[in-house]
Amino acid sequence: MPVIMILYYIICIFIVAVLAWNFIKEKKSVNDMVLYLIVLIPLILRIFRIK
Repeated sequence: MPVIMILYYIICIFIVAVLAWNFIKEKKSVNDMVLYLIVLIPLILRIFRIK
């Protein structure tokens, strides 16, 4: 694998981890939780290489 691709997946995994942590911590707003999930879905699909 090229180095750029490895860095891309590392960045995606980091962003998913941060968004998941914010999703878990969010207790007040259901709207924010839905927005976190909407942003998480494409990133998770990229990590698993699903189009």
